[in-house]
Amino acid sequence: MIEDAAARRLIVVGTGLIGTSIALAMRDQGAQVLLTDRDAAALAMAVELGAGDRLPDEAGAGPADLAVLAVPPAAVAVTLLDAQKRGLATAYTDVASVKALPLAQAAELGCDLTTFVAGHPLAGRERSGPGAARADLFLGRPWALCAPPEATPETVAAVTGLVRACGGMPVEVDAAEHDRAVALVSHGPHVVSAAVAARLTGADDTALGLAGQGVRDVTRIAASDPRLWIGILSANSAPVADVLEAVATDLAVAASLLRDGSEEAAAHVADLLLRGNAGRSRIPGKHGGDQPAYATVQVVIPDRPGELAMIFQAAGIAGVNIEDVTIEHSPGRPLGVLELSVVPEAAERLAAELRARGWSVPG
Repeated sequence: MIEDAAARRLIVVGTGLIGTSIALAMRDQGAQVLLTDRDAAALAMAVELGAGDRLPDEAGAGPADLAVLAVPPAAVAVTLLDAQKRGLATAYTDVASVKALPLAQAAELGCDLTTFVAGHPLAGRERSGPGAARADLFLGRPWALCAPPEATPETVAAVTGLVRACGGMPVEVDAAEHDRAVALVSHGPHVVSAAVAARLTGADDTALGLAGQGVRDVTRIAASDPRLWIGILSANSAPVADVLEAVATDLAVAASLLRDGSEEAAAHVADLLLRGNAGRSRIPGKHGGDQPAYATVQVVIPDRPGELAMIFQAAGIAGVNIEDVTIEHSPGRPLGVLELSVVPEAAERLAAELRARGWSVPG
């Protein structure tokens, strides 16, 4: 149920993926949630999904405990000013993925920053809109909080309570530092993914038919809504440009060395690949800290209902926890290869259990 510091009456402005997911999470915690959106269709869907009730034109029950502004970065400041003029809530936060520019714009407009804490949940999906929303979207996910110096302790407590009620992990960070960080780990990689995916627009059927898991992994996030992302990139342009220029330099050097074709040039390219290994290893594991070394158990599975459920059931019977899972489908064939990541000491036990139940497990 709701913590003492969390909002018991919440207003969500914007019923896209994040706003609706917050509303669903808070409804699960017993909060009263009121919704508003300029997009009537999105608002209607969010209400139908049970995320909350429509915010009436004249709210007669007084201000809410907290208003969440789930709007694009460029709209945060003007939406905050409007909400404060209407007296929608006693405290306010946003969920935009850029923090420094909206805070600067809010100060220029004369918003009351004593009642505002900028926020950014580091959670999302390739799909957008209320139909993609999930109440568990934020479970265990970091949620950046960038409180301006003027923010009162009560405001900070209210926003922190919201984060914890949604299952997120509050992380206090300076706005400029936040923007540099997300440029490196989110915004820059999105543009790189899009650049790789864009090369596929002119690909012939032979190349596309040979597409494997590698290109799918690299281009997965390129499927996100371009309209949403141009707003994000424009609001965080300088830090993202820094990241892209650094990546472009590495790629240009690698291209030049590959054209050289000498053994010495190949050694320099190998250095980039090794640095890639080192950087990848620094990404925290699922429980934080260093990434553990897992063993992979491969299973050939037919594409039919219930197959995954039976494999997971077999893992449970074997007493093996599955740490991660991926599926690589076989083009043109009704089967695929399931890769189950487990702790090394459990790999053979799981493989034996699956073989005993009739699945093909290589190795």
